[in-house]
Amino acid sequence: MRRTVSILVLPALLFIFIFFVLPILFLLAQSFLDPETGQLTLTGYIDFFQKETSQIIYVRTLRLGLTITLINIVLAYPASYVLARMPARRRTMAMSLVILPLMTNPVARTYAWLIILGRTGLINNTLLGLGLIERPERLIYTEGAIILGLTQLFLPLMILSLVSAMENIPKDVEQAARSLGANGITAFLRVIVPLSADGLVLGATLVFTGSITAYVTPVILGGNRMLMLSTLLRQRSMMAFDEQGATVVAVVMIVTALAVNLIVRMLRPKPTAQR
Repeated sequence: MRRTVSILVLPALLFIFIFFVLPILFLLAQSFLDPETGQLTLTGYIDFFQKETSQIIYVRTLRLGLTITLINIVLAYPASYVLARMPARRRTMAMSLVILPLMTNPVARTYAWLIILGRTGLINNTLLGLGLIERPERLIYTEGAIILGLTQLFLPLMILSLVSAMENIPKDVEQAARSLGANGITAFLRVIVPLSADGLVLGATLVFTGSITAYVTPVILGGNRMLMLSTLLRQRSMMAFDEQGATVVAVVMIVTALAVNLIVRMLRPKPTAQR
């Protein structure tokens, strides 16, 4: 039986190795090669972390990625809890509405924020009409605009991950906690959250990785004022034709995403019985 399972898994493992592992290994090797001499060097990484511009962009990308992930967790947990406790028919309809934004092109969704946040957009026109401001505020090309755009973009992924985990939690577990004196909030924090930790790790990984690697939303809502690693990667590869610099940025993005995933797994909440 085990031999049959191994044979069936082999094609998937080969696919992952050829189309995922090998390209990353090639990218990693290329980031250490001097483009002129072909010798191993750390010049690309030294230049990246020594330049003030690269430092600012890296810190901004990391900060925005963590902020967007935390916002998604705060928004998605209550929504996922309600969705997981809905009757099957109503949950199917509600999940369809959650998935609906994923069927819309990210470019179209991001441009919709220009209509809302622009100088003549919905928010500025409303504030001007109410007399709360005297002139339009600059809402786009800011970190706040990027956070709004990426939060809307990746919130469905966080909800889907958490709902999948919460559906497997028996309802009598929460009822047992309440029968022992725990109120709704305590039962949610000490029972539901630890038991849905797998969905939390998966959702946080997807959201954080997507946030630091997203390109369309930072370009449209951040512009040239709010560069992130993804936009810096394009500048170095397509405009400056700096292949080594671009590979260094790509490796930094990959390592950062893996490091955050590892930290999330280490800090994941555990059920009280396992502590």
